[in-house]
Amino acid sequence: MKPTDIRNPDVFHKVVDCQWACPAHTPVPEYIRLIAAGRYTDAYMVNWESNVFPGILGRTCDRPCEPACRRGRVEENNTGKPEPVAICRLKRVAADCKGDVRARMPAPAAKKNGFRVACVGAGPSSLTVARDLAPLGYDVTVFEADPKAGGFMRTQVPRFRLPEEVIDEETGYILDLGVAFVGNRRIESMRALLAEGYDAVFVGSGAPRGRDLDLPGRKEAGAHIHVGLDWLANVYFGHVTRIGKRVLVLGGGNTAMDCCRSARRLGGQDVRVVVRSGFDEMKASPWEKEDAMEEGIPILDCRVPKAFLHDDGGRLTGMVFEKVRAEYDANGRRRLVPTGEPDDVFECDEVLVAVGQENAFPWIERDCGIAFDEWGMPVVDKATHQSTLPHVLFGGDAAFGPKNIIWAVAHGHAAAVSIDRLLHGEDARVRPAPRVSLSPQKMGIHEWSYDNAVSPDLRNIVPWSDAARRLDSMSAEVELGFDPATAFAEAQRCLNCDVQTVFTRDKCIECDACVDICPTDCITFTSDGDEADLRTRLSAPAPNTSQDLYVSEPLKTLRVMVKDEDVCLHCGLCAERCPTGAWDMQKFLLQETRAGSGCRDKAVEALA
Repeated sequence: MKPTDIRNPDVFHKVVDCQWACPAHTPVPEYIRLIAAGRYTDAYMVNWESNVFPGILGRTCDRPCEPACRRGRVEENNTGKPEPVAICRLKRVAADCKGDVRARMPAPAAKKNGFRVACVGAGPSSLTVARDLAPLGYDVTVFEADPKAGGFMRTQVPRFRLPEEVIDEETGYILDLGVAFVGNRRIESMRALLAEGYDAVFVGSGAPRGRDLDLPGRKEAGAHIHVGLDWLANVYFGHVTRIGKRVLVLGGGNTAMDCCRSARRLGGQDVRVVVRSGFDEMKASPWEKEDAMEEGIPILDCRVPKAFLHDDGGRLTGMVFEKVRAEYDANGRRRLVPTGEPDDVFECDEVLVAVGQENAFPWIERDCGIAFDEWGMPVVDKATHQSTLPHVLFGGDAAFGPKNIIWAVAHGHAAAVSIDRLLHGEDARVRPAPRVSLSPQKMGIHEWSYDNAVSPDLRNIVPWSDAARRLDSMSAEVELGFDPATAFAEAQRCLNCDVQTVFTRDKCIECDACVDICPTDCITFTSDGDEADLRTRLSAPAPNTSQDLYVSEPLKTLRVMVKDEDVCLHCGLCAERCPTGAWDMQKFLLQETRAGSGCRDKAVEALA
């Protein structure tokens, strides 16, 4: 195999599985170590630099980092389920326990740079663009149809999951950077907005329209059938304060979980979720499904809605569902096939339809230079977020369809870089390299600057409040969060995957001491070969091809050192045991380059 070039940032970045999986590439082990040290404010700021909304995301993130967590691969609990570090809930600890961070926020720009940027919508992607550009001197105006900033974070996520004061605090940090916020203004025309002379326009308006179901009885019983997204917004604004006793929620995503749990708190006594797919194929996060079921809400899968039932006066009485099973073709495409069993009929008083979201752009004139695809979505460059009108960019759900808040944040960072480069006359397609450092962690013969002991503790459970368990309040937050002692215990479960094992060939005497002491048999000295062959000849076979092997240049015996990065515990025993220092533990820190002088071409900057 070709020797591994650790100068390539991706080599060690992929080993930090949680950071690699995070769309915003938050340096997760870095802030977890700070939490373990009780440095909550520092941990919050590490988060704020990358994911912008630590308190919000600590409660609502879809957690792509956790399935990727190495701890979930090397340890299982007695149920056989992986036990990743509770990364998301540790993020909340940093937010809950921090001190006053206002003095550590960027100061509003003392002087404007002459460029005006409009952001449509005050959701996470637009606010991230504003956060990145305003301190640089850009005149940023954020337009929002609702009175306050936050977008769907505020209007569609229930207060028992995300308190209002957390949204106010974290959107406030951004607006305090000198951002002009214009609430209660819905943008009705892109042409009119462009005529106001903005140098760039960012569209972060989300996917504001929930899909409906055109089934028999929908029109006749329409007064008792509600689109989930609209219903959640009406609950937030106080237009809906109660619901019928028997409620069916249609759909298998997180919106459906928010709908059913809200319905329970507004008077629903018999609330059920009905979904077309199998339970394991639902789009809702596993913990969202678990929370709904913990509150006594059954989830009935493999049922396709056929009709709404109603009486002659239009009063909804129930729904009919066809039972199906999933079949897959050779390409893995799913098809739902009727089982032939009798239809299910469920009685109900109201139905909440949460079967998906779609974008709505009636306000963008189709002759203003922005191209749309066959599904009515803008044609957007996935790297630059530019539309076919280069100075109009899209991000978040408005760009590529519904995803989670952390994806919207990542889009905002990328779009801000594009705007900054574009308005400084540079090619937005040229993306800046990340800032990377490797720093040795050795402090003594057997002492490191991080705690390298592997804790045997199982994942800690986040406690629930008694008030929330009563299901009689829309505002009582369900999860209490970790206290400092539990947070420390959970932080100790982190394997410090960013502290890398760095091998120096010229120091190696091939004594194989590192092989002998490695607790996971991830180090092998063997003859070279192609990757497929090498993976079968290691001390322990390395079947996970998504994680690269670490391969040295040929040693004196012409053997090579091969390390399976997939199962390494980063315990440092190889470095402690090595008599010549051929192994070293070095902390790898990768930070994405944001908008500003660091993201621009040096030659152009020198001419400025």
